[in-house]
Amino acid sequence: MTMASEDGCDRLVVALDNRAYDIVVGPGLLATAGEEILPLLRRRHVVVVTDENVAPHWLAPLRASLAAAGITQHTVVLPPGEETKDLVNFGRLAEEILACGVERGSTLVALGGGVVGDLTGFAAATLLRGIDFVQIPTTLLAQVDSSVGGKTGINTRLGKNLIGAFYQPRLVLADTDVLASLPRRELLAGYAETVKYGLIRDAEFFAWCERQGNALLALAPEPLRHAIVTSCGMKAVVVAADEREEGERALLNFGHTFGHALETETGFSSRLLHGEAVALGMALAFDFAARLGIAAPGEGERVRRHFAQTGLPTQLADAGLTGIPADRLLGHMSKDKKVRDGKITLILPRRIGDVFVMRDAPVDKLRAFLSEAA
Repeated sequence: MTMASEDGCDRLVVALDNRAYDIVVGPGLLATAGEEILPLLRRRHVVVVTDENVAPHWLAPLRASLAAAGITQHTVVLPPGEETKDLVNFGRLAEEILACGVERGSTLVALGGGVVGDLTGFAAATLLRGIDFVQIPTTLLAQVDSSVGGKTGINTRLGKNLIGAFYQPRLVLADTDVLASLPRRELLAGYAETVKYGLIRDAEFFAWCERQGNALLALAPEPLRHAIVTSCGMKAVVVAADEREEGERALLNFGHTFGHALETETGFSSRLLHGEAVALGMALAFDFAARLGIAAPGEGERVRRHFAQTGLPTQLADAGLTGIPADRLLGHMSKDKKVRDGKITLILPRRIGDVFVMRDAPVDKLRAFLSEAA
């Protein structure tokens, strides 16, 4: 992974040999998207996939930029929200893309948050047995995390992202200007994933978040740039070393086993955003590690204090999630993609900046812990 500043933007490289690609971070990138995308195209035709929330804000400038570069285009607009990441909507998306006359030389462009990115990436991985796609993430969560690394997928009633593929984009364009249209709750959801990078492998970055988190959430340009570039830089290094999550990349799932169980329980609805679920999952992971004697209680208290200061939930009751039977949560966790031989895998912290993979979580202790937490 390399980094260089040019024209007010930062450019990082996900080093995957002949599948390497750039992550470009900075303001005003929608206006130059056509110029950035054109050299990657095998055919001057793209299908833009977006949703009903994003389209009124950002579709027109993207289309203008593509047209200025001589790129013909079709657009598919999806309903917004995590509920869209299902088999029914994926089938509709696939049919609409195919109806646009795509060929193997065509390219899809995902303009939206994690839902749009995941659906578009999975469509690119599967249609015509694989076509190119570009990520233009429009949420903080997608810019710091989900647009990078090639994880694509859809949800089923049994769990999150249980159908999907590892399939890398050709380019990621993170235009920081588009974040101004987000409500604070969406910014907070993305911020949880930003903090995650400090918690898993960089205690100093977490300390920076404690100092600068509220400035970042206010979209102060330099803290925002630093957070996105740092997060993407960490993820780029991990993905280049472990693309298919056979080792170190699993650490990026910190908080996600608990969090995905909560999302499944709430039906993947707006009742609990993904980043909110991850924040709760990370807090639960610190608590469970302390219960097992692996982490000092003060570590989790420090994390909760920072979450509370920014407005993220710190307890299940904060998100209206009380009285959930422990066995039901365990059932959701047993469907997690990291399960091996029927054993629940957790990413647990030793301390802030140091997490590890526990391949066989003690189910009885986990059940007792969940009974108290819920």
